[in-house]
Amino acid sequence: MSRPKEPQPVKFIASILGADMQATNQVIEKLKEKFGDTDYMSDALKFDSTDYYEPEMGAGLQRRLLSFTTLIMPDELSEIKLATNKLENEFASPDGKRNLNIDPGYIALCHLILATGKAFTHRPYLRNGIYADLTLVYRAGRFQTLEWTFPDYGSEEMLKILTMLRARYFEQLKKQPCGT
Repeated sequence: MSRPKEPQPVKFIASILGADMQATNQVIEKLKEKFGDTDYMSDALKFDSTDYYEPEMGAGLQRRLLSFTTLIMPDELSEIKLATNKLENEFASPDGKRNLNIDPGYIALCHLILATGKAFTHRPYLRNGIYADLTLVYRAGRFQTLEWTFPDYGSEEMLKILTMLRARYFEQLKKQPCGT
């Protein structure tokens, strides 16, 4: 019989996709106000693996990836996604089109999970209309893509960043008091 136990805290990350770097920087500041200090912020990463977002957000999209200093519990992800959805709406154009897409998620030792409002076969329901997207798994000493992994999350550049963040997270876990 399995015995329920609390999960380990996880490394909270957020990815902001947009063409307007001024708006992206404003959103980053709002995320810091809401969720605390960051311990990593990527340079602007070229987003050219798909044109899926161009009809809504325009061309020339770039992604910035952040990680936050404070670890979170995995079950906080749905509330975080609802908060980032509000930010997306705050920065939307008057016609309701998004100018930014914010992907909150977390790194655990065994995987990368992103939050989404879209159901699919590999996305278990969390709560409040939010699903967990199993984006990458960590095995054999590295992050590995899955058949549904978004192409940019499977890029060598992104995998390198996420691996570095996982190592940072592992060091944070070692500093956690026993039992937490």
